[in-house]
Amino acid sequence: MNDQTPSVLFVCVHNAGRSQMAAGWLRHLAGNQIEVRSAGSMPAEQINPIAVEAMAEEGIDITAEEPKVLTTEAVQDSDVVITMGCGDACPYFPGKRYEDWKLDDPAGQGIEAVRPIRDEIRFRIETLTAELLDQDPARA
Repeated sequence: MNDQTPSVLFVCVHNAGRSQMAAGWLRHLAGNQIEVRSAGSMPAEQINPIAVEAMAEEGIDITAEEPKVLTTEAVQDSDVVITMGCGDACPYFPGKRYEDWKLDDPAGQGIEAVRPIRDEIRFRIETLTAELLDQDPARA
């Protein structure tokens, strides 16, 4: 890695559940070592309240976040772009690292269904953080 702070963009259609939970985890686990963005191709009016509740159980407050529209600039400015089921809505730029995380959509789900999604996102974020910061995830 170079001396610049790596940046990650999380994208899902509504930017209300999965991408917001992922951004919350990354901010929590990496602090200011990684720049975090999230956006959606068709942003919802507000964050999924069940996603907020699930994250609050882990001591992470995402209530201040708002769904944002995906811009070409956000993709260009990010080193890693992680999509969560937005398909072709994400612009592609050569030289970026793209990953598509297959995750269930928490929309319309109860807290019991959202917890495993939250926990799967945490596991993936821990791995991503270790890769970007060149750490051993067992020691992080």
